[in-house]
Parts: sequence; structure tokens; C-alpha cells
Amino acid sequence: MNASAGTGVFVFSLMSIPICYLFNSLVYNNSAEAFFLAGCATLIILVISTRFMLKKKAPADPLFYVFAVYAFLSVVNLIIGLEQDNIIDGFVTFYLKEADPHINTAHGHMISYWDGCVHYLMYLLMIAAITWGDSYRAIGLYWVGSFLMRAIVYILGNAVGKHGTQIGPLFFLHMLYISVSVWACFRIFSQPSIQDVQLASIQEAQRTSLLHRPLDLMFIIYLIPALAFCIFRGLVVLDCPSEWCQGYTQQYEPYLKDPSAYSKVQMLVSMLYSGPYYVITLYGLLVPGCEWMLDLTLVHSGALAQAQFSHMGASLHTRTPFSYRVPADSQPVFLLVNMLYTVVPQALCYCCFTRPAFFLKPTADKKSE
Repeated sequence: MNASAGTGVFVFSLMSIPICYLFNSLVYNNSAEAFFLAGCATLIILVISTRFMLKKKAPADPLFYVFAVYAFLSVVNLIIGLEQDNIIDGFVTFYLKEADPHINTAHGHMISYWDGCVHYLMYLLMIAAITWGDSYRAIGLYWVGSFLMRAIVYILGNAVGKHGTQIGPLFFLHMLYISVSVWACFRIFSQPSIQDVQLASIQEAQRTSLLHRPLDLMFIIYLIPALAFCIFRGLVVLDCPSEWCQGYTQQYEPYLKDPSAYSKVQMLVSMLYSGPYYVITLYGLLVPGCEWMLDLTLVHSGALAQAQFSHMGASLHTRTPFSYRVPADSQPVFLLVNMLYTVVPQALCYCCFTRPAFFLKPTADKKSE
């Protein structure tokens, strides 16, 4: 299979820019000319993209078409984020006025940027892998974690936050997107894991003591305070009366008390999800042969990256009321702690993925050889 299909998806996704502009003009001008131009542009884009994607042989993987649509929507989300911050104008003005109020919160801004940049890149990489017949399971699992965290926090935050009574028809359209994405998650998980590691390398890695694995030792030392920090922030959003919790909220992260409730849901999900993960990961770094570590670190890294990006961005964004933003004198500490909390799990995931020998079972390799 050649690269024509992937090129067609890329062109198709970029065409969302003129389509958004034309349809926004159509709504505001209510003119026959705008309607005609928008219709013609859409038709031309569909014809060209279909010709590119199906020029020789159509991809057999159904996720190719799912990710093609998602790549288109990711560019739309990037346009939404840019227009919300007044960087561009006239592309989705009508949508922002008529959409559910959740999209105009600081958390909604961060979701738009994350989907328009990070998810868009992942969609293009997975589409390229499908086009060339390569495995995209690793990128897919990272996207699974990111999507699940985004969906859980967004849905629960909408339900319990201050906008919970303002759920409109677009929310149910979003549920359709989530249903298709959950199906895509199961498709990705069902793909076989490919690990090309020699049996001798596995046995040598598993004979090495922890003291001779400095990176793993560093990760183990990190996981203990990370677990404590995760539980601590969960207790903060549960209104723990401790002076430490109250002082931390007032001085470092007042956004945890924001009435939109996204931060509260985020911290509770992190405590219930990341907390057990840190304990399990401690076991996986100490005991050889835990093959599930490879998939688990990918999913968790994607989830934590999305969660921390949204939380850090919303804590500093001008859409957040001033009283809930991070105080200026506390921002260096806030950024340092949260960046460390974000980056180290990414490094752990990278090390597990590039040096998987310690986590593989020798018996499995013997059978495959």
C-alpha cells in the first residue's frame, strides 16, 4: 500500500479550515452565495480526499477511517481554541455562541488545544502506520490513556459542575464520539504486542540487581512521593480540614476549588487511578517478568500527560476566575512540582518501551523461538 491514503487524510484534515470559515460566514450572512461556496468547497474536498485515500487500495483497517474523521475534528478543535483566545476570528463564532457552555471554560480551552495538537499528531502517526502496514499499538495505547482521562473528567465534570443543568443536544453528540472511541480502544488492545528481544538479553536483564539498575532505582524513589502527592490532592478536593490541605489550596492550587468541578473530578480520578498504578508499578520494577508493565505505562503516561496539561493550563488561564488562579509568587513552585509529576512518568514509559527485557517472560520467548 502506498502513501496516497495517508496524504489524502492529511489534506482532508486541513480542509476543515476553509470549511469552518465558509459555514460560519453562511450562518451570519444567510446568503445564497455563501451557501453555494460552502457546498461546492465541501464537495470538492470530499472528492479529492476520497481520490487520494482510495487511489489504489483502500486500507482494510476500519480504524483508518475513524482516525481520518478524528483528524478532521482535531483541526476544528484547534480552531475553536484559537478563536476562544481571540487569536483568530470568524471561523467558529456561531458555534461558540450556541455550543454547550462547558466548551468556554478554561478546561474546555485546554481540551481543544490538546486535541488539536497532540491528538492530531497521534492520529496522523497511526494513519501513517496503517498506510505502511506497520504496528501502531504503542501510539494507540498512549492515545487510549489520553482519551479515557479526557472523557471521564469531561463527562463527570459536566454532570456535577456549575454547568450540570445546561447539558444540550451537542453533549449527546459527544457521547456518540465517546462510544466510537471506546470501540477503537478495544480494537487497539486486541492487536498483538510485538517484542523482538533475545532470550539471552532477557535472562541477563533479570539477573541484574536493583542497585545495578540506577534508572529503575530512581523511578522507585520517585513513585513513593508521587503516590503521596496524588493522594494528598485527592484529599484536598474532598475538603479535608487539615491545615496542610487548606494552606496548599490557598497558596498553591486554588483552582482545585473552582466551581466548574473539572479540577475536583480530575484529582479524584487521579487518586483512584494513578494511586493504585504507582503501587503496581513499584511491584513491576522490583519483580522481573511483569509483561503488563509495558502496556500499563503507555496507557498511564497518556492519561497523566492529558490530565496535567489540562490542569496546569486551566490553573493559569485567564478564563479561570482570578481568585482561583495560581498566585504569581507561587507559580514557580507550582510549575516545578507539576512538571516533575508529569515528565518522570513519561521517562518511565520510554525506558520500559525501549528496554523491555526485564519485563518479559523467558518462557514466552522460548516458545516463540
